[in-house]
Amino acid sequence: MSAAAPETLNETFDETLDEGRDETLDAALADEFTTLLVGIQRLVRRRLRQGLAEPRLRGAQVELLRLVMDAPGLRVSDAAEELCLAGNSVSTLVNQLVAQGLLRREVDPADRRAALLHTTDEAVERLAAWQARRSALVGEVVAELPAEDRAALAAALPALRGVAAGLRGPAGEEER
Repeated sequence: MSAAAPETLNETFDETLDEGRDETLDAALADEFTTLLVGIQRLVRRRLRQGLAEPRLRGAQVELLRLVMDAPGLRVSDAAEELCLAGNSVSTLVNQLVAQGLLRREVDPADRRAALLHTTDEAVERLAAWQARRSALVGEVVAELPAEDRAALAAALPALRGVAAGLRGPAGEEER
């Protein structure tokens, strides 16, 4: 009589450890991990968009604003490289955000052909409000989890940072 197939990632993990099959675990973990991340991000966005008065910002716009907020005076080409986007795509985002009054473009004194990017006070306020709402929403959900689950989430943060760093590798890099 054969054993029943595992129903959860934890069961797959336990069986994999018993049998030493790292590739199976890695594939199952990667699949569930990415599915959960995408789903959580979508749910958070939906919940936070409810009741917003101002027009919503697209994900790439928010990423660009955060990047410029962290590195004022960033060039469009540097932003494109950091975001792994084509330069013309970032230029389009910049034009949209300038038109909305969220980004300011200044001529680079060292190279008058280049633009330096700066966020406006309105952008800083909107992002801070969004981040506060997001932290409160996710914080409430996390607070309802059992202590063991909260500890597991905290313990996983270094590994998640490692995944993020690994995904930031240079474009076109096949393997580390």
